Amino acid sequence: MDSMWIKIGSAVLLGAMLIYIWPRAKYMLKESPKAGKGDWGSVLLPIAMVVLFVLLLISMVR
Repeated sequence: MDSMWIKIGSAVLLGAMLIYIWPRAKYMLKESPKAGKGDWGSVLLPIAMVVLFVLLLISMVR
């Protein structure tokens, strides 16, 4: 019975947070700078490094 009220309270707080954050997130998406020509390469390099690091860790465990 108590866990049900915790779940309901959590859902209400999550909904309130989303309602509170939505206008600011919408503004940030509208006003953010657009990606340039070299921006995607700058994003993909760190992601590739993380993937390679995780693969290294997996290979060390086997």
